Amino acid sequence: MNAMAAAQRMTAQEYLATPNETLRSELVDGELIVHGPSLLHQLILRDLARELDAWARAAPGRGEISWPLDVLIDERNVLSPDLLWYAEGRLPARRAERPYPLPDLAVEVRSRSTWRYDIGAKMSAYERNGLAELWLVDSSADELLVFRRSAPRSPSFDVALELGRDDALHSPLLPGFGLALGALFCG
Repeated sequence: MNAMAAAQRMTAQEYLATPNETLRSELVDGELIVHGPSLLHQLILRDLARELDAWARAAPGRGEISWPLDVLIDERNVLSPDLLWYAEGRLPARRAERPYPLPDLAVEVRSRSTWRYDIGAKMSAYERNGLAELWLVDSSADELLVFRRSAPRSPSFDVALELGRDDALHSPLLPGFGLALGALFCG
């Protein structure tokens, strides 16, 4: 399925006033983007979620992961990362309503219809608004692109990594987490 942009622009307030319970959508630079994931997208997302959840549950204080939530970035962007991780004490209340705060880690898995937004406008919006770390999973190239800040107060993503099938994913945000990427890109 290709992404579909709305014919007119809207604000975050207008977007958040619409019901959002059936379609996958986001507001990117004022454009409503409606999309549907592929099977490959969902399988990679499932495997990443399993690994992150197992790590988080293995010891107290490791925060929480979540499936897509509407994250208010600014007046023109309400993004819905494929996977979110909130550090301990930062997870929104269980009964909190949308929009949700920026997570500590956002994961975007490549979809044909949305990749240009993921590596462009969405990445810029995350960076501008203080996201600590972003993982962009390029399922076409079997690569995982990591963008992070070297220190919490760094003004931009100043660390960039390109990891392939033979590499392992580690993050200073997730002490003790490790994932061999060959398993993620199998098949």
